Amino acid sequence: MNDEHIHHHDHEEEHEKQACGCGHAHHHEHGDGCCSGHAHHHEHDDGCSCGHSHGGSTPGERREMLVRIVVGVMLLAAAWLSPLTGIWRLLAFLIPYLVVGYDTILSALRGICSGHVFDENFLMTVASLGALCIGDYPEAVAVLLFNLVGELFEDTAVQRSRGAIEGLMNIRPDHANVERDGAVTAVKPEEVRPGETIVVRPGERVPLDGMVLSGASTLDTASLTGEAAPRAVQEGDSVISGCVNLTGVLRVRTTGEYAQSTVARILALVEEAGERKARTESLITRFARWYTPLVCALALLVCMVPPLVTGAAFSVWLRRALLFLVISCPCALVLSVPLTFFAGIGCASKNGILIKGSNLMEMLCKCDTVVFDKTGTLTSGVFSVSEINAEGMEREELLYLAAHAESWSMHPIAQAVRTAYGGKICEDAVQDVHEEAGLGVVAQVYGRRVALGNERLMKRETGAAAPGTEGTCVHAAVDGRYAGYILVEDRLKDSAAQSIQELRAQGVRRTVMLTGDHRAAAERAARQAGVDEVRAELLPQDKVACVEEMLAQKKENTAVIFVGDGVNDAPVLARSDVGVAMGALGSDAAVEAADVVLMDDNPARLPLAIRIARRTCAIAWQNIVFALGVKVLIMALGALGLAGMWAAVFADVGVSVIAVANATRAMRIRQDK
Repeated sequence: MNDEHIHHHDHEEEHEKQACGCGHAHHHEHGDGCCSGHAHHHEHDDGCSCGHSHGGSTPGERREMLVRIVVGVMLLAAAWLSPLTGIWRLLAFLIPYLVVGYDTILSALRGICSGHVFDENFLMTVASLGALCIGDYPEAVAVLLFNLVGELFEDTAVQRSRGAIEGLMNIRPDHANVERDGAVTAVKPEEVRPGETIVVRPGERVPLDGMVLSGASTLDTASLTGEAAPRAVQEGDSVISGCVNLTGVLRVRTTGEYAQSTVARILALVEEAGERKARTESLITRFARWYTPLVCALALLVCMVPPLVTGAAFSVWLRRALLFLVISCPCALVLSVPLTFFAGIGCASKNGILIKGSNLMEMLCKCDTVVFDKTGTLTSGVFSVSEINAEGMEREELLYLAAHAESWSMHPIAQAVRTAYGGKICEDAVQDVHEEAGLGVVAQVYGRRVALGNERLMKRETGAAAPGTEGTCVHAAVDGRYAGYILVEDRLKDSAAQSIQELRAQGVRRTVMLTGDHRAAAERAARQAGVDEVRAELLPQDKVACVEEMLAQKKENTAVIFVGDGVNDAPVLARSDVGVAMGALGSDAAVEAADVVLMDDNPARLPLAIRIARRTCAIAWQNIVFALGVKVLIMALGALGLAGMWAAVFADVGVSVIAVANATRAMRIRQDK
């Protein structure tokens, strides 16, 4: 990934964090609103000029707002229908005015005292007081009433979006049952040391990563991976924290501290996501800083210039200036755009995709080239024997000798050979085992010299060249004679080929496979997956060089994505525009270096991540165009006297509510769509 879009923020962007709809599921002490002015809101200036809580209100506070709205409507109707005149009529309207707007007025005063003058509270207060001064009492109350109605709708919509993120936060375990001194004690997960044994009962969350010592069960991993099917585990299997134990009791030996566990890393990634803002978000935040003072100055010009130049009635242009102020409130922009990216990150999390920042949403939208590692990414990473070709002996005899010769090796290919044999290894039959570096293994099996390896080893053992084969091949020689070969392959993941097709359908121009595997095996896997290009027999530094070459060749406003899972992929993940790690089985180094983590190692999550990112960015721009378009139109109509206070209220409150409702659509993107 490039420094300019992930790790290094400039000074200005560091002070723009948490503008509104901040992306954190929890509430930070410095506030999650935007220059909030209400008595119950935080007072930190995050660059937003609106005065709404943006989801910071509690259920009790929202109920209070609802009561004030109902009482305000009743009092407004009573004042409107009353026969009172003069000062008594003004006092009748002041009662609902203060009921629905007292906090807005107080917030405007506090903002003025603290130097934060130009926020929505100030605009609403000035507009409503101006309406009172010119005798438009119902309109004055309506401005504050509908402002409160809009805030209630916005808070409700934001809370629904936050609920999805907070649902993810429920993966945090409450306690761990640790075995100490012959008893099981419930302690905080942070207090469990690596190597201790914990007990996980049915219905409990696995609190730390570890390995099953005893017991068998099924685990619900949906909150981590988005996969609905439970995963069966038994003795010897690894388990990750955050899963829910469904059936049996498990005894698990922990493999690390809680701070390094899967669940802790996921929570940290989600919490940090809101701090990495998209360029669109930063643009809106900077826009809000100068926009509100500018519209206040324009409203003053609307009020003063026409009467002075044309001699028109001052009261007419004062009313139009007040309308201008109400219309100009930028809350729809500064709330809906961050909320859109927040909702998109939440949607991705629900689908088992961790995107570490909204800036990466924009980079995913620009995806032009996708580069894949092979083993563990497009393939399963588990070798299996696919073909046995024996010469001068039966296939079963060749497999028997090969399995015994490989009995001391921990290499994945040796394990595949032993798995294919399936019988019991007679250790006494194997003697004088030694590995030949870069060649293979040689051993005495029942007194027979068995050599397993590549063509060079066969040349040395038999004096003749081994036949050419395609794929990963283990040649065998017995007592100096060529005995055949065993073909071993790393099987393609079921979803790999379909994922490549979906990427191509989404407009990805180029797909590339980089691998350190033999060229024949790499080309075979590439053909099966449908990858456009393959580069084989690469060292880690060669992969970095390949990605840098692609970065240098890419077109403007496009992005190069690298997808990998191994520790040797970490440098390439860090160098690409967007690094995507296979998270469930991927190494810690790969997950830390990546920008996006696919929690279930399913390549099909990558097209889904791109789809979510593009939908999210599209919704953000829909809100920008809609909000600005409506405001500019009604501003012009208001200045010409063709729009009244009700249109002004719609341009502020109505547009904000519609934009927020549209933003929440980013939560509803699923794998099957």
